[in-house]
Amino acid sequence: MVKRRKGSRKQFKRVFLIALIVFTIIFGYGYNILNRMKRTDISKDDDDLGIAEDSPDDKEVINIALFGLDRRDTSSAGRSDSIMIASLDKKHRKIKLTSLMRDTYVNIPGRGMDKLNHAYAFGGPELAIKTINQNFNMNIREFATVDFFGLEQIIDIMGGVEVDVKPSEIKYINTGVKGMDRLDNSNSPLVQNAGLQSLTGRQAVAYSRIRKTGDGDYERTERQRRVLEQVLKKGMNAGITKYPKLLSAMLPYVETSLSKPEILAMGSSALTSRIRNIEQYRIPADNHLRHEMINGVFYIIPQTLEDNIALLNKFIYEDEKN
Repeated sequence: MVKRRKGSRKQFKRVFLIALIVFTIIFGYGYNILNRMKRTDISKDDDDLGIAEDSPDDKEVINIALFGLDRRDTSSAGRSDSIMIASLDKKHRKIKLTSLMRDTYVNIPGRGMDKLNHAYAFGGPELAIKTINQNFNMNIREFATVDFFGLEQIIDIMGGVEVDVKPSEIKYINTGVKGMDRLDNSNSPLVQNAGLQSLTGRQAVAYSRIRKTGDGDYERTERQRRVLEQVLKKGMNAGITKYPKLLSAMLPYVETSLSKPEILAMGSSALTSRIRNIEQYRIPADNHLRHEMINGVFYIIPQTLEDNIALLNKFIYEDEKN
């Protein structure tokens, strides 16, 4: 009996040692390939980032601003064509994606009232974060940005995304694909039929940018969240041994303020929290906005801003008090 116990201990030690070696190799390689990503420092000062003293502060929830830039190369600053808040909610084991409507009429610090998506063009990610924090009483301190060329590559690396294409969307997807083809002299496959199908990176980007069918920018933000949700799910379902290869291909297209230790800590936290649910929301929320033309320009007016702040906090924190 004693011998068996000793043998079991030895076997456990061997398995533990092998697991430790594998983890160290993967972790070390992952730490190395994070050098492929562009890192941009922003201020850590709450005043610079527009974080108010009464903003929600839950250590179990991490909020990051996600910007999809309307550009095809890294030489231009780009305007934030897609704006989201990604929330890692460890308490409820969820990832939450909140789209912020790009045409939302907000106060941009130092610039006055304007469209939300203009903040990035005026002052980069720091001003964009400050604008979000001040207008929606958020506590965002970090960001990640991907340009549309990068999103296309990321989706292709993952083997495409599953999307249920409506008949009315086919024309606009293919128009978008042809437009991107003209930029790099390529001849990409077009979408032939409606229905559930796997879209290539280029098709998915064109799909996420449609504005001229359905409910305009409202459906557009839904498409963007749908595509991002598919990317996140594929990433979460990939085996841990595939992460280094996946990250190695993706990271050149990503710019972020997060440090390597912070990224690894967040990834580890998402894995250990066993997060599997992804939820979506949009601000301004339905029945809490109006449309208005101001000096000939279309804007979405939050009605009221306080109501939208309360709804946003309820969605992210699931706490009536916030």
